[in-house]
Amino acid sequence: MSDRIQKIVMRLPDLKSVTEVWDMAERRLGQGDVAFVADLGIALADRYGSSAAQVWQYRSVFDRLLRLLTTTSGQEYVEQTLRLVSAASPGNRKLARYTASLLADGQTSQDLTFVFAGGSSRAAASEELRVCLVHELVLRGVTIAESPAIEAWATSPHWRHHPLARLPLELFAIEETPPLPSYSVGGGSYSMPYGPQGGPGVVLGRVTHLPQVTDTTTEKFSEAAAAAVANWAEESNGRSEAGTYDLAEPVETEALPGLLVTLGLECLNGVGPRKRLALSSCRPEHAWRMLFAAASTGGAYNNGDYGAYGRLAAWRSLAALSGASTVVPVSEVERNAQACDWYSFGAATKWFERVAWDIGLVSVAPGARRISVLAATDTD
Repeated sequence: MSDRIQKIVMRLPDLKSVTEVWDMAERRLGQGDVAFVADLGIALADRYGSSAAQVWQYRSVFDRLLRLLTTTSGQEYVEQTLRLVSAASPGNRKLARYTASLLADGQTSQDLTFVFAGGSSRAAASEELRVCLVHELVLRGVTIAESPAIEAWATSPHWRHHPLARLPLELFAIEETPPLPSYSVGGGSYSMPYGPQGGPGVVLGRVTHLPQVTDTTTEKFSEAAAAAVANWAEESNGRSEAGTYDLAEPVETEALPGLLVTLGLECLNGVGPRKRLALSSCRPEHAWRMLFAAASTGGAYNNGDYGAYGRLAAWRSLAALSGASTVVPVSEVERNAQACDWYSFGAATKWFERVAWDIGLVSVAPGARRISVLAATDTD
């Protein structure tokens, strides 16, 4: 460890601002000393990374160093990223997911072949980082078959039991263009495709006839349907509810708002003849987009599961809501979802926080005798 790095490590917890450390690392990177940035991160991780209560200065500086490496294009920066991550926290799955997202956004697929082709043991990528990176690339439209080193690893049988192995190595039509973050050294941005789409609120009038409803919700269904928004409740201030219902006869589209408010959903408690329920028809592509954004980017106080696992969670929720098993091939889930009618909804009730993170989805199965509902909300 150089004297400069040692001094930074020792005085870090006493710093009121870490801007000076940020600037110094960026200058060294600009001078071509890429290894220094990784060396500093490794030294800081050795000293503070395993602490039960990590100092905020460490978290801030480590993230800055990681972003400096991942957002600067070139194989040398990829190599030093792997050095940093593998030495700093080799078993940290969340860090692997985050690093994969950063690399996929900041590096070319050609430079990323190093991750899959191997290298020195000091710069070896974990299997978790590799599998996440594969699907981060797929989400960004990279054709895996055009990169032999990546394809050879991605199609090898040794990781077929990994949860992400059930995801296809190309985007399905329903995934269209996924809402993905754009990273920079100092931050990032992403879209939030939540809320009802495409129309005004529906006024609840007198409904002459509604079909008889049987609540068929199970714990298994609720867990699967809410997979995409589970991180909102587990890591932020969010909550969700989900239900599925069999109908004695088909429900007409104009009767759907009235039917929804009779289901006993907490999210619609208080909606009545004088209140508006915003209900809009939407495409299944929009339903997947909302679910993916919720899973991958998270809620008010967390960063979600990132692209690869966000994709998996979105498909799990879509499977449950469309009436498909969560273990069938994704292609079958897509067929089920395309066959359903989809609606997004919201309401000015106390349940919805109405800040930025509100989701209301309804799927109506072919024949209109089964509906499924997912609602979620989060706030800062």
